[in-house]
Amino acid sequence: MPPALKAVTTGSAAFTPDSFFSAWTDERQKDPVPNNDLRSAIIRAFELKPDDAYVYHAIASVTLQQVQTAVAQGGDRGLHAWYRDEKGEILEAPPQSDIDAYTSMFNPAIASSKSFSNFVSNAKKQSLRSTIGSHLASLRQIPSTISIPRSKIYVNPYLDFWRWSCHNLEWCGPNESTADLKNSHHVLPIFMHHFGCVCPSYESIEVMKALSRKRRIIDMGSGNGYWSYMLRRAGLDIAAVDNMQSLWRTMWIDDTIVEDGMKYLTRNNSGKDDVLLLVYPIVSLDFTKQILAKYAGDTICIAGTQNANGYTAFKDITVNEYFEKEMNNFEKMVQIPLPSFAGKDEAIYVFERKASTS
Repeated sequence: MPPALKAVTTGSAAFTPDSFFSAWTDERQKDPVPNNDLRSAIIRAFELKPDDAYVYHAIASVTLQQVQTAVAQGGDRGLHAWYRDEKGEILEAPPQSDIDAYTSMFNPAIASSKSFSNFVSNAKKQSLRSTIGSHLASLRQIPSTISIPRSKIYVNPYLDFWRWSCHNLEWCGPNESTADLKNSHHVLPIFMHHFGCVCPSYESIEVMKALSRKRRIIDMGSGNGYWSYMLRRAGLDIAAVDNMQSLWRTMWIDDTIVEDGMKYLTRNNSGKDDVLLLVYPIVSLDFTKQILAKYAGDTICIAGTQNANGYTAFKDITVNEYFEKEMNNFEKMVQIPLPSFAGKDEAIYVFERKASTS
């Protein structure tokens, strides 16, 4: 596939990233998918033709119409079977109030630490919400020195679509059993193609802003550039690097450095003065291991799976386990949950090189 060097959406003559965000009004933020009609919402948002028949290839190959049909089926045929008991029986769907509480953890207008604490402390004993809260609380780590300011003007269309998906797909967040899930939903390829594999949160961007300390961030494996675009909107200096072997319907930036990651690091002093960001790093070809070994800088950010399902970064070991075993010259500073799509358990980590004792 030839590299996509323009910020475009295939099938849209009018799309530009800045105009997309400008058109993302308060009304759209509150109700991104009116009447649960995702097909029409995507066509309207990206200014596609009414008879759009693009095939989205990801975990499955689907069209917008096929996805809309799946959305209309609700939880039939186990489409919303995210939670099971010890016997494997499907549990009752979480109440919408608990889903509200989960999505509120990522609301930039609310202090993230407060909304997280409320989600955990207000859960009924032995409820599904309590298992989710316990799981997330056991993994969350953020130093008290990082203060996240609240924002009522933050715009993130992906977050709004994700929030809708939580309510529609009856998803209240990951717990310990999420690592065993093999199923996903037809909606995910749409989100992946238009926005990316995982949604950046306001908190994650502010954390990176604080810990980057005005250094350049290398977005290694930048994909369609949504994370790079969002980080730039926050005022950060980003070098987006990708070999462009994957196909995306939407590209958010027009300056992707189309190059093998190892070659890029070799040409750029192994990133010694830069922050390294890996968003949903692939497991195959030992890509993550090679990039981490090559990097000579002091700060590594990884956005991906935080359980042991082997979906990102490493097949048989978690990110925490890998750093403890193979990169103990780095110290974990941050691990905070990201807005996880139904059936996923995602977080952003930040590791910093330990000070030399010599």
